[in-house]
Amino acid sequence: HVQLVESGGGSVQAGGSLRLSCVASGHIYTRYCMGWFRQAPGKEREGVATIRSDGTTASADSVKGRFTISQDKAKNTLNLQTNRLKLEDTAMYYCAADLRVFPGTLCSIGPSQYDYWGQGTQVTVS
Repeated sequence: HVQLVESGGGSVQAGGSLRLSCVASGHIYTRYCMGWFRQAPGKEREGVATIRSDGTTASADSVKGRFTISQDKAKNTLNLQTNRLKLEDTAMYYCAADLRVFPGTLCSIGPSQYDYWGQGTQVTVS
């Protein structure tokens, strides 16, 4: 099992930045997909950005050029740098992991692939 704990959320004015972090503990596999997802009130959970264990990244069109996903393997940490935040970025942000990854597996931007989830960190843009 893997435990995920997010931090870094908060309230920020439009145009501002936040850096979200997710620390993973437990049995960390060599191959994995990890991602950031968000859910606003009354809306479905949506993918923001993903990263594979080899460093391959993908992001949703809505955040391209503004958000950057990265990982620090030495610290078992997943990061999301969010810049030029917009009102519509307001949501609970979740970190998630998929450990059933084989060579060639693509990391889905959809949430259903992911088995392990953190408790979330709130981002509010005003």
